[in-house]
Amino acid sequence: MTWHNMLQRCENPANKDYRCYGARGIRVCDRWHDVAVFIADIERWLGPRPGGYSFDRIMNGHDYRLDNVQWSSAQQQALNRRRSAWYDRAQRERRAA
Repeated sequence: MTWHNMLQRCENPANKDYRCYGARGIRVCDRWHDVAVFIADIERWLGPRPGGYSFDRIMNGHDYRLDNVQWSSAQQQALNRRRSAWYDRAQRERRAA
């Protein structure tokens, strides 16, 4: 499921999340197009998924590749999100008031 969703977000323009991933130029490294290689790499380098954690990119503007992924808690993932233009504008308006 993790592997499939990752590829869909990055490579399928019909996917609802493509605009936030593939359309921004975020790709999946070539070797991870093979699910067996992906699983072997993750198990070897990150180990089993801890309970309550999910697969996450460390630098959210960069590709899915071994040196840019980790297991993250929901709190860690929330800190690794792009802010929306709406959020930025609302923050500026509050500071100016």
